[in-house]
Amino acid sequence: MSAHHHVQSSVTAADDADLARWDDDGAPPAQPRSSPAAWLRVGAELGDRLVALSGRQDLLVTCRPGTRSGAPAAYFPGLAEVEFDATLFDPLQAHEIHPRIVGDEDRYPAAWGVFVHEAAHAAHSVWTEPAGAHPRIVEAALLLEESRVEGAHLTRRPMDRTYLRTSARTLVMPDIANPSFQGIEHAAGVAALILGRRDVGILDGGETRAVAELCEQVLGADLLATLTGIWTAAHRCADHDAATMLAHARDWCSALDAAAPSLPAPPEDLTDLLSGAVVVVMDSMAANDRADLAALLAADDALAAHAEAQAQDRAQRAGSQRKSAALAKSVFNPRGATVNPDGTPSSRTSPITGTRKPTAAEQTAAEQLSRALRAAAYRERTEERSTSPTPPGRLNMRAALARDAQRASGSVPTAEPFTHTRRSSTATPPLRVGIAVDVSGSMSAACGPVSSAAWIVARAAAMTGPDSRTATVAYDTHLTALTRPTHRAPAQVTTFRANGRSHNLGDALDALDHGLDLSRPGAGRLLVIVTDAQYTPDETADAVTRIQRLSAAGCAVLQLTLDKNSRHLPGTTLLHLPKPSNAPAAIAKAATDAIRRTR
Repeated sequence: MSAHHHVQSSVTAADDADLARWDDDGAPPAQPRSSPAAWLRVGAELGDRLVALSGRQDLLVTCRPGTRSGAPAAYFPGLAEVEFDATLFDPLQAHEIHPRIVGDEDRYPAAWGVFVHEAAHAAHSVWTEPAGAHPRIVEAALLLEESRVEGAHLTRRPMDRTYLRTSARTLVMPDIANPSFQGIEHAAGVAALILGRRDVGILDGGETRAVAELCEQVLGADLLATLTGIWTAAHRCADHDAATMLAHARDWCSALDAAAPSLPAPPEDLTDLLSGAVVVVMDSMAANDRADLAALLAADDALAAHAEAQAQDRAQRAGSQRKSAALAKSVFNPRGATVNPDGTPSSRTSPITGTRKPTAAEQTAAEQLSRALRAAAYRERTEERSTSPTPPGRLNMRAALARDAQRASGSVPTAEPFTHTRRSSTATPPLRVGIAVDVSGSMSAACGPVSSAAWIVARAAAMTGPDSRTATVAYDTHLTALTRPTHRAPAQVTTFRANGRSHNLGDALDALDHGLDLSRPGAGRLLVIVTDAQYTPDETADAVTRIQRLSAAGCAVLQLTLDKNSRHLPGTTLLHLPKPSNAPAAIAKAATDAIRRTR
C-alpha cells in the first residue's frame, strides 16, 4: 500500500483554458471538470455523514478517482481512514454531489451503499490480526467479516438495509469474477458473501436460491451446513474478539481441507457458473427493489392524494362556512326582509302578514314547555368521595381501629378513617331549536299552527336560560326569518302565509345551522322541518346533504307533515299530524327529548 500523498492544484491547466474562453462572451461560467481538488469537498462532506453512520468522530474520508487499494472503497484501521473511489458516483460530477445534505444520497444509492458498507467496517471491524497469523486464516476471517459487520450495522441502523443491498451488487460481483480462491474455496467464498448476507437479513431467501442450490451441488449439503454454522457463529462474535474470529476462520479452513478429498472435482467452468448464479441473485434483488420502490411510490402517491383531498375538503368546508355565515347574516336581518338564495335582498313580497298578541293558551303552553325543558335539562349532582387521616369528614370506626392497631404495632399508619364527600353541580345544557317551515302553496294549512309553535318554543327557551336560542325560517325559493336567534323571547306572534313556489330547504338549513350552532355539541339541538317534501330531485339532494351532516354532528332532525301523501326526507324522524293544531305539542315534545339526550 502506498503512503505517498499527492498534492494537486485546485484548477488544472485545461480548466484555465476553458475559463479563459468563457471569460468575455457573456455566457454563464463553465462548470469545472472533476479534479482531485474538487473531490476534496465531497470527501469532507462524506466524513461529516460518517459520524452518524459509524458512531465515530476520528475518521477521515478521502475521495478521489481511483484508490490506493484498487478496491471501490476501503477502510484502513491503522490510519482511521476510509478511501472512496470517485468513479462510484458516475455519471455525477463533484459539483453535483452534496453528501452533507441529508437525502442527497438518494441520487447515488450504489455509491452510498458502498459508503455504508465501509462505515459498518469502521464501526465494527475493531479486532486486529495478531502477529504471525497465517495469511490463509486471516483471509478467511476477513471473508466472514463481510457479512458480520453488515449484520451488526443493521441492528444499529435498520433503515440502511436498502443501501446495503445496493452495495452487494457493487462489491460482490468483482470478487466473484476475479476470485482470490479456486475450486471449492471459491464456491465457499461465494456462499459466505451471498448466503451470509441472507442470514443477517440483507438479502431475502428467495433471492439467493440460485446460489444456494449451486453451492450445495459443488460443496455438498453436509459441508455447506458446516460452513453455514461457522458464519452464523461469526455473526455473533464481538467486535473486539480477534481470538474468536480467528478460531472461526481456522474452523472454516479445516472444514474445507477435511471435505476436499471426498468431494467430486468442481466443474471447469465453476467461475462462470458462480458468476451466473450471482447475476440471477442480483437480478432478483433488482426486481424486488423495483417492486418495493413502486409500492413505496404508490403509497406516497396515495398519501399525497389523501392529504390533497383532505386539504380540498377543509377548503370546501371553510368556503361553505363562510357562505353560510354570510347567508345567515342576510336572512336574520333586523328588518325581517326576504332574501334571495345568494343572500341579496329580494323584491318579492314577504310571506309575513303581520303580528298578533299571544293568546292565553299559547302563554300557558309556553310556561308548561319551559317547566318541562328545565326538568329535562336537570342533571344530578356528582359526588366525589375521598379519605384522609384527619378531619373533616365522617369517621369510619373500622378504619380508625385499623389505624390504632398499626400505630400500636410500631408500623407507619396507613389507614385513613375520615371520609369526605364533595358534591358539585352539573351544568345545565342550553337549548337550540331551529324551525324551517315550507311556505309553498301546498303548505297553507300549516301556517297558523307553526307560527304559534314557533312563538311557544321561543318563549319557553328564553325562560329556561340566557344561553338558549330558537329561530324560525320560512322558505320557498326565497328565505324569510320569522324569528331571529336572539336571547330574548318575541313579544308578538309572527303570522305568515304560504303561497310560494319551488323550495330552497338547503339554504334555509345552512342559515339555521350557522345562526344557532346546530352542528356544535354542548347543547340540546333540534331541527324541525315542516314540509310535505314535494321537491325536485335536486332540491331533495341538497336538503338531504345538510340533514345528514347535522345528524352526524348529533342534532336531532324532525320532519312534521300534515298530508298523508307527504314524502319522507331521508335522515329525519317523520311525524305525521292529521290535526295541524297538534304541531305545537309535537314540537315541544321533540325539544324536550332532544335536551334530555344531551350530555
